[in-house]
Amino acid sequence: MLDVRRMQVLKAVVGNGSVTAAAACLGYTPSAVSQQVAALEKEAGTALLERVGRGVRPTPAGLLLTEYADVIGRQVAEAETALGDLLAGRTGRLAVRYFATAGAPLVAPAIARMRAEHPRVQVELKLIDPEDPLPDVREGRADLALVVRPRDADHTGVRLVHLLDDPYRAVLPRGHRLAAQRVIDLAELAEEPWVGSERAGPCLDPQLDACAAAGFTPDFVVESEDYVTAQGFVAAGLGVSLTPRLGLGAHHPGVVVREVRGPEPVRSIYAAVRETAPLGPALRGLLDALRDAARAG
Repeated sequence: MLDVRRMQVLKAVVGNGSVTAAAACLGYTPSAVSQQVAALEKEAGTALLERVGRGVRPTPAGLLLTEYADVIGRQVAEAETALGDLLAGRTGRLAVRYFATAGAPLVAPAIARMRAEHPRVQVELKLIDPEDPLPDVREGRADLALVVRPRDADHTGVRLVHLLDDPYRAVLPRGHRLAAQRVIDLAELAEEPWVGSERAGPCLDPQLDACAAAGFTPDFVVESEDYVTAQGFVAAGLGVSLTPRLGLGAHHPGVVVREVRGPEPVRSIYAAVRETAPLGPALRGLLDALRDAARAG
């Protein structure tokens, strides 16, 4: 195998016309340059230089390797520039996983800021509902994922960065007996039929935990697994529902939304990154943008 460093020494000899001149240019002794060329000739299996008067000139093989040394030198310089850009956060690629209700309030403003601050960093966005994105983060297929922290999930190999706590609101039919109240005690909904808006998992758990703390288990008469659809069922008078603030969007005209207490259900939203991943400028910038979007929301 040809030694790239020795090829660069050969290039210096050919470019300067002599071993002595090349040594002065490289800061080596003439003996060291001659040894490097001799070692390269051994690797190549042929002579690379021939004497001409007091100087040297390349053989056809020497000229060939000199031309390749030029190409390699340019590629190394380009690689160093590209590496510098990557380490400075000017270029690169980030793979991001997110869930639907985090898209508009968190992801959209964060990515808009990333494009302004790191225009050459490519961001790949993938909606992951209802899949668990933590394996993608843990195994390096994603650089960051937005998650609602489940009660008993395995977070091995993943670091969770808290972004915000998202409180749930009661969604009631407009003519409901409690619609006139600004704040509703959760226990007041104990005897109501309920419209489910979540599948089993980390977004349903806070609701069930809060209801248990209020002394009851909700009676789900409709399962929708969708916040907009749930509002339609509530508007039709089929029951009441709880929806996280980020999931409310535009209110159905047939419902009212009220704060809940005693206790207030809350889901905690985190950014998950790989525990061993270095926080380069691009990833750190995305985390900062997500934190700011969470505070602004």
